[in-house]
Amino acid sequence: MVRPPLPEEVRARGRRLGELLRAARGERTVPQISARSGVPAETLRKIEAGRIPTPAFFTVVALAQALDLPLVEVVEHCTPPTPAVEGVA
Repeated sequence: MVRPPLPEEVRARGRRLGELLRAARGERTVPQISARSGVPAETLRKIEAGRIPTPAFFTVVALAQALDLPLVEVVEHCTPPTPAVEGVA
């Protein structure tokens, strides 16, 4: 079975997640965060590179906890801004 390609907005959200995790990791190494989170190092590398644009929820939670990153910050960073609608306050 061939999976249909993901929409660009989903891939873009995955890239934003990767950027956020990479920035939150700072000077810490991938193996350090992998050991702390229980997420395999190769999986973390792929998420940071945007090659896994839709990681499992519990993977994101484990990484956020290991990075001391509030989940609300992850959501805010990965959610695109909604365009303003005229006439709606």
